[in-house]
Amino acid sequence: MTHHDTSALHASAVAFRALHVPGRPLVLPNAWDTVSALLVEDAGAAALATTSAGIAWELGAADGNRLDRGQALAAVERIAARVRIPVTADIESGYADDAEGVKDTVRAVLAAGAVGMNIEDALHDGEGRLRPVDEQAGRIAAARAAADEAGVPLFVNARTDTFLSGGGSVEETLERAAVFVAAGADGVFVPGAADPAVVKALVEGIDAPLNVMVGPWMPAGVPELAALGVARVSAGAAVAQAAHALVRRAARELLGTGTYETLADGLDYGELNSLIGGGR
Repeated sequence: MTHHDTSALHASAVAFRALHVPGRPLVLPNAWDTVSALLVEDAGAAALATTSAGIAWELGAADGNRLDRGQALAAVERIAARVRIPVTADIESGYADDAEGVKDTVRAVLAAGAVGMNIEDALHDGEGRLRPVDEQAGRIAAARAAADEAGVPLFVNARTDTFLSGGGSVEETLERAAVFVAAGADGVFVPGAADPAVVKALVEGIDAPLNVMVGPWMPAGVPELAALGVARVSAGAAVAQAAHALVRRAARELLGTGTYETLADGLDYGELNSLIGGGR
């Protein structure tokens, strides 16, 4: 990165950090490619979050740490190059075997032009549902150190899959969150926390901005989550899932009844072409 790049990234990182306000949450409809990113930006989003599942599917891979760092961050770089708002990258478990490797991933995140990242504690190799808390704390500390060395206040969002992986409790989540924040995490992401009472307990018990994941299964809308003190709301893979459902419905209708009703609400060709072309 040139010095200019670093100063621009620094300014973007500071702006992104300031968007995390308990009670006035940063709302992130996650994107997975250039067109979805430009549409989210055009809708008025203050920042853009990637979805690792959406990117994996886009690249023909299953979600769950099956991409390599290069593939994943090339996709983030394509997105960051096109939007004017800050970008935060979902880097799954860090695309690295050890803490030293996480540092390399963070350097690649910054080189891709992102100023935030999600790093999760889920294990997908069957050795247990979550990475041991001390080991995960070491990975978060490595991420923080790499960002500090680069001179960019990268927003490290520590994701804990206590609820998503089953059997999660508020107590276990708060214990892990405290260790992750002490290790240098800036925010804590608890996907699967949906009950308003649980969300409130997490807001009160975590000494950092809380991020929750939303979708059609969520009983509370963004205004209710704001009232509970949530600082960040993201949709995970839900937007990608909805988009892909439309493709399947359209294909089945066209191949089945031979009608086109699924296609009736398509975006205007000229409008879409102009948005993607940046007016060119």
